[in-house]
Amino acid sequence: MNPRIQGNPPGKLRIIPLGGVEEIGKNMTVFEYEDDIVVVDCGSIFPKEDMLGVDLVIPDVSYLAAKSKNVRGYLFTHGHEDHIGATPYILRQVPAPLYGSKLTMALVDLKLKEHRIPNIPLHVVQPRQEVQLGKFTARFIHVSHSIAGACAIALTCPAGTVVVTGDFKIDYTPIDGHVTDLATFAELGERGVLAMLCESTNVEREGHTMSEMKVGATFETMLRDAKGRVIVAMFASNIHRMQMVIDHAIRYGRRVCFIGRSMVNVSRVAMQIGELHIPEECLIDMDSLDQYPDDEILVMTTGSQGEPMAGLTRMAYSEHRKLQIRQSDMVIISATPIPGNEKFISRVINQLYRCGAQVVYEKMAEVHVSGHARQEELKLMHALVKPQYFIPVHGEYRMLWQHAELAESMGMPTKNIIIPEVGQVIEMNAETCNLGEQVPTGTVLVDGLGVGDVGNVVLRDRKHLSQDGLIIVVMAINRDECRLISGPDIISRGFIYVRENEDIIENTRDVVRQILASSSLAGEDWPQLKNRIKDELHRFIFEKIKRNPMILPIILDV
Repeated sequence: MNPRIQGNPPGKLRIIPLGGVEEIGKNMTVFEYEDDIVVVDCGSIFPKEDMLGVDLVIPDVSYLAAKSKNVRGYLFTHGHEDHIGATPYILRQVPAPLYGSKLTMALVDLKLKEHRIPNIPLHVVQPRQEVQLGKFTARFIHVSHSIAGACAIALTCPAGTVVVTGDFKIDYTPIDGHVTDLATFAELGERGVLAMLCESTNVEREGHTMSEMKVGATFETMLRDAKGRVIVAMFASNIHRMQMVIDHAIRYGRRVCFIGRSMVNVSRVAMQIGELHIPEECLIDMDSLDQYPDDEILVMTTGSQGEPMAGLTRMAYSEHRKLQIRQSDMVIISATPIPGNEKFISRVINQLYRCGAQVVYEKMAEVHVSGHARQEELKLMHALVKPQYFIPVHGEYRMLWQHAELAESMGMPTKNIIIPEVGQVIEMNAETCNLGEQVPTGTVLVDGLGVGDVGNVVLRDRKHLSQDGLIIVVMAINRDECRLISGPDIISRGFIYVRENEDIIENTRDVVRQILASSSLAGEDWPQLKNRIKDELHRFIFEKIKRNPMILPIILDV
């Protein structure tokens, strides 16, 4: 399924995925024509389990930073974290104007203010509106998704038109009444589309994605029948579902309380821009929860992915300062696990049951529908757009491959399908398509305020510490008198319980004494002595108890 390899055509469009392929998340794609660059999305991804202590993973934008003067703007398909989460970090390196829908720009603006990044122009774009960015013309196209303001983007340059679908589904009964703009896709298809980059998240699933209205009916029944508090965990960005749940809750006499930093911030922003409507008398804060009967309370909280510090997790483990789970509570988890988060969610659900709550999640009832197109919806998009070349994106490798097969089944020539790799340049125009060079790529780890200062060596040390523990050997040596002043003292953390293993600690101390006794302390090179202590202790401890702790010798020269 590789394109034919030919010489570089004149007037070529370069498409460079910096994320969002061979993974779900970290979406970012560069479009380059001559001296103009446009970037679509700027997302982050959850860290993997072995990325200990890491908060966020974002794309490597070394290529963009080297050409920052050519970047005309960032275009956003929608406001989910996997599409906007890296924005404040990357704009510090490559600032440029931002374009997106009203809610998307409000969420991005919130991030920029939190990170204190001033003077970045933000432009709100309406569906079907066009924006000129150098030699590119960007046209925004409304699509249905699990967040308001989702758009596909049609990018036109002298090489042709490229359609980026973004995340979408074809919902004929969306909550806001605005269906996916199929007419514009059909119009573009009739004019001629050079390439389409289409999401692949649900390509493995047959049929059509269920309408959001089905979720509304489920929530109405649950809110009508619930006797105690109702606690709903969901993505804060799913404004339409939030509005639907709140409307049903108010209908049955409940007041609404938002818990969780992102839930509070996003709901406030959505209300300010008119995307979320809640009567003021129906809103209460955390401190007022105890003033109302349980059957008059709806809590909207974060934690649908089992995040350790999110609202629902802290409630389940009685760590929340204002709200603990009671036996009379009904907890509804209105989300599906992001790949990799299944274990976290399972733990939270188990703990909620231990608290005696009634728990409802996707496997039990229709409390969540995907915002992503299944096979029949993807086929409709292909049939309308009729691209010359097809690039599947937004999916793990198996999803990209299956989407390529789906395109083939609809008549797309194999040579016109490109399964992309992160950092691989794809060059095309109407006459030819070929692979270019590989640009610098990878991932940048965000840990607290540090961006990129945690790498493989640090992660390896963290993993070593988490699995095997630490031994610190402290000693004071007088180099002039060639004698040991004090120590060696052994400090153990995460290795063994010292009180019950004093013999091992004492034997370890003896090994260090023997090394010092056989060393010429006057002429000894300290780094060499430290390495010898580490090697000898590693060998001794492994022979003794088959463990391999991190060993850190500290020598004080007095």
